[in-house]
Amino acid sequence: MDAFQHVNNTVYFRYFEDARIAYFERAGVMDSMASSGQGPILASTQCRFRAPLTYPDSVRISARIESIADDRFTMRYRIWSHKLDCVAAEGEGVIVYFDYRAGAKCSIPDPIRQAVLAMESAAGHRLEEHA
Repeated sequence: MDAFQHVNNTVYFRYFEDARIAYFERAGVMDSMASSGQGPILASTQCRFRAPLTYPDSVRISARIESIADDRFTMRYRIWSHKLDCVAAEGEGVIVYFDYRAGAKCSIPDPIRQAVLAMESAAGHRLEEHA
């Protein structure tokens, strides 16, 4: 909490990170990364604060991939406050696929791409695909 009894702004980015990691785990990214040395790296992130979170509250954080290209995707986040019954924050992250052994960006592996497409389709989301 900050001096005004609000949840500190850095915590929102931690919530986004938690949602991002959970999404990656469901898509098989962590297992793939352990064997290939290729995985996501956050290139940029932003947050739009809609309503202040205060203690105590419980929140629900969601993440989805909005667009996918050869070597990157854009992920959207939403934080829902149960106490306020509204969206407290929305965010976006650009995640680049990176070969940690070679030290350079790389293409998203096809099994990961297919897992993301399947997850987004199952959730009823249309995914923008870019070359």
